[in-house]
Amino acid sequence: MSNLALFGAAGAIGSSIAEALRAQGQPYRVVGRHRDRLTAAFGSDPLAEIVTWNPDDAASVRAAAHGIDTIIYLVGVPYHQFHLHPVVMRQTLEGAIAEGVRRMILIGTVYPFGRPQTTPVGDDHPRQPHTFKGRMRKEQEDLLLAAHNEGKIRATILRLPDFYGPGVTGSFLADLFRAAVHGGKAKLVGPIDTPHEFVYVPDVGPVVAALLQHPEADGRAWNLAGAGSITQREVAEKTFAAVGRKPSLFVAGKTMLRLAGLFDPMMRELVEMHYLQTTPVLMDDSGLQAMLGPIHKTSYEEGIRQTLAAEQAKR
Repeated sequence: MSNLALFGAAGAIGSSIAEALRAQGQPYRVVGRHRDRLTAAFGSDPLAEIVTWNPDDAASVRAAAHGIDTIIYLVGVPYHQFHLHPVVMRQTLEGAIAEGVRRMILIGTVYPFGRPQTTPVGDDHPRQPHTFKGRMRKEQEDLLLAAHNEGKIRATILRLPDFYGPGVTGSFLADLFRAAVHGGKAKLVGPIDTPHEFVYVPDVGPVVAALLQHPEADGRAWNLAGAGSITQREVAEKTFAAVGRKPSLFVAGKTMLRLAGLFDPMMRELVEMHYLQTTPVLMDDSGLQAMLGPIHKTSYEEGIRQTLAAEQAKR
């Protein structure tokens, strides 16, 4: 019987964590709103227990958390409804605590930092978000850390930069791989010559699995950096070179995002986060590596090759 649950498991990071647990022979529960998505992702794994939930229903939250020792929290909300992040966290915490869950690991983002005050950004960088989305993510973290400080549940936060990899659709780079394989111009949000970093999603699962073995990680947040600094242009050049084509790019700046936002809610929501494209947010994960030991990070060249292979397999 599983005593570990992935809440919001149906995305690419959930699959990466599940793969790492599977490699250890660890049973796990996957929790999500839609059984069909969970079944498609995990139905063939005998170690996976599939459970659906409704986070707005307290009884449903408790049922999803029943018998669980540790929750890995990956719950997403629509990008235009970020106000739901603290709401769903509060609902989940209440149900988890009521069911005696001992630990929660939140997979977080760089949003709570706001504009970086240092380069690189360390674990202890001030959290001073200047955007609504950053404030909602900070409030989400604060709820979990407050529950930890009150002795109600043990809490760990793992913050990730932007990510990419096979099967990832919600990345700034996703359209790049589609265009390289299927043709057309790759749509990117510019400027594309600013130093950036991306974590390769299959590298995340082993880190989370390792965190499960380190109770000393509790009570604070940890950064997981990507495989080094790179620009979007460099990623595009490597990607198109791998398929034997010259880069074909369409770059949208902030003004274009505003115009597109008149018709596309997703584009409208990207405007306030545009500082991430102009101000490098490069993470320092030396603290995490000091605790866990050396962390494997797939090179951009290999990550691009694997992501392209997955995209080509869709043909």
